[in-house]
Amino acid sequence: MVEQQEASDDAVMTRIGQAIMLLHGGDREEARNRFGALWSELGADGDALHRCTLAHYMADTQDDPGDELAWDLRALTAADGLRAADGPGGGEGPGGARAAEHRDTPAVRAFYPSLHLNLAADYLKLQRPESARIHLQRARAAAVSLADDGYGGGVRAAIDRLELRMREE
Repeated sequence: MVEQQEASDDAVMTRIGQAIMLLHGGDREEARNRFGALWSELGADGDALHRCTLAHYMADTQDDPGDELAWDLRALTAADGLRAADGPGGGEGPGGARAAEHRDTPAVRAFYPSLHLNLAADYLKLQRPESARIHLQRARAAAVSLADDGYGGGVRAAIDRLELRMREE
């Protein structure tokens, strides 16, 4: 049963990855369609890492800044669900026990700087600078836990660029 669940999880991440490739290849509409179908399949009690990853990238397919914000908030909610399940007394509620045991919890934590950075950018687009500043501060605070690798450096550089842009506006 565990092997079957792991194979199922891998299949979902493969499908998410395929949609991400479409997005990065410039086919936003098809990526949005595939993400939407997967989101419906996962449901509210689906795996938090899957929901976080999917919503994080689904936000990038949106044309409307309000819709982009809504998807980025869904990604943060999914990540927060894993964090809550991972802490003291975690594992309560729907999907909580599975989330508490999830082997990819550190991967979700590594998403936090990017999640908050995206929210800061969303709020800036929506002309809500105070909310943007709050999330930019959260992104910077979360970024201290990132490795000094390409991903970590890229996220920190993006935080710096957005901060500079906000100062200039």
